[in-house]
Amino acid sequence: MRTAPTILHLDMDAFFASAEQASKPSLRGKAVVVGGLGPRGVVATCSYEARVFGVHSAMPMAQARRLAPNAAYLVPRFEFYRAISEQVMALLRAMSPLVEPLSLDEAFVDLEAGGVAWDAGSAQLTGARLREDIRAVTGLTGSVGLAASKMLAKIASEQAKPDGLVMIEPGTERALLGPMSVRTLPGVGPATGDHLRRAGILTVDEIAEAGEDELVRLVGKAHGHALYAMALAHDERPVVSERETKSVSVEDTYDVDIHDRVRVGLEVQRLADRCVRRLRAAGLSGRTIVLKVRRYDFSTLTRSETLRGPTDDPGVVREAAARLLDSVDTTGGVRLLGVGVSGLADYTQEDLFAQAAGVPVDLPAERRAEESAAEGAAPVERRWPAGHDVRHAEHGHGWVQGSGVGRVTVRFETPDSAPGRVRTFRTDDPLLEPVEPLPLVPLAEPPAPKAPRRPGGPPPGSPLPPLPPFQDSSEPASLPKSRSGSGGGADTSSP
Repeated sequence: MRTAPTILHLDMDAFFASAEQASKPSLRGKAVVVGGLGPRGVVATCSYEARVFGVHSAMPMAQARRLAPNAAYLVPRFEFYRAISEQVMALLRAMSPLVEPLSLDEAFVDLEAGGVAWDAGSAQLTGARLREDIRAVTGLTGSVGLAASKMLAKIASEQAKPDGLVMIEPGTERALLGPMSVRTLPGVGPATGDHLRRAGILTVDEIAEAGEDELVRLVGKAHGHALYAMALAHDERPVVSERETKSVSVEDTYDVDIHDRVRVGLEVQRLADRCVRRLRAAGLSGRTIVLKVRRYDFSTLTRSETLRGPTDDPGVVREAAARLLDSVDTTGGVRLLGVGVSGLADYTQEDLFAQAAGVPVDLPAERRAEESAAEGAAPVERRWPAGHDVRHAEHGHGWVQGSGVGRVTVRFETPDSAPGRVRTFRTDDPLLEPVEPLPLVPLAEPPAPKAPRRPGGPPPGSPLPPLPPFQDSSEPASLPKSRSGSGGGADTSSP
């Protein structure tokens, strides 16, 4: 393990909900819940104000509405979140060549590889300035954990929430981890935690005291060895800058169970086509076709078929998915369907034959036309998802508060305006149209990394100007107490 806290874990605070609050002045400081709004929707994330009522991620939306009936319930805007995520990831990559994104709002960074941190002081300075840069570029807040390993850096960022920075100095790990719940360790979910509790193991210290052999007996060889190592604060995993995509898949959950076998078949064909479009967009193909079916009683079945070679042909994937569906009984009804492709490659069987014959590899014209027709075949519907951006020719930019019975209600405001006025229109009003979200902060060049670099270290870019003295009133370094920033609420759960 490293001898300096130079692994950084960044976790944006309640990311989707915070982005919506920053975009909509009337929602700032209020309970906001983002997720699927149908009868079977679940909460993707919620603001800290909503967590006060007991709402949390992965909760059924119906339960969230009972707990917080007056919250704002919004449909996710993933392209908007992805654009903000790209801004944040650009800041991280300016600091180090080793950045490991885990999701849109979370990443590990090896600060030592970027030459921006080599001891506790430089690491803390780098983390504090990263938080400043994220706020300047996106208007949002992120929590930062610093430690000598990935596991400890993630635990530190959890303790830092919301809007804080926590550093675990090497040599203090065992004392800090010891009294924590076993659920603190990665990979210890409700089932494993309950199994350990029944054996009288409640804290990380008790895992270490139980010994490796006892843990192997309780939870199995692989998990037992890993748990014992983590309890001793051993984690040698490096920060990996690129993760290999293992599969591409799509799935849909239906508000009402599908009982008609013909309709189920059509849905599977549609999902297969969507999956192939994603494959092609990524320049990939795959050998194994996977069908996922969740039935009316919540039982989930998966079926797979491995082809002789990789393909990105929609007809081949459709036929394989249909064959897999033939082996599944859907008599009682289906609530979820999914189609995926794994065993990925960056070529297809057809490509190999073409290369062998000296033919340029490209999609046949008729296949391109077929795909374009398929993508353009669906009629455009006048749908107004709650929270999405619109523009009215007379009233300007706004967002949908809700719609139904032929009406859509819009609040007209922008990220830099005061809370706006609300107006209601017919859903087919020709003056109202969907538009792209506005940036949260006026567009500007991302700030250059300001952290100091070790003298003589390998600068990845041009030399940086000298830094002014940095003033930080937060305490450096102890896991329970060190916190900077002024985020709302005391909830330390993940967003």
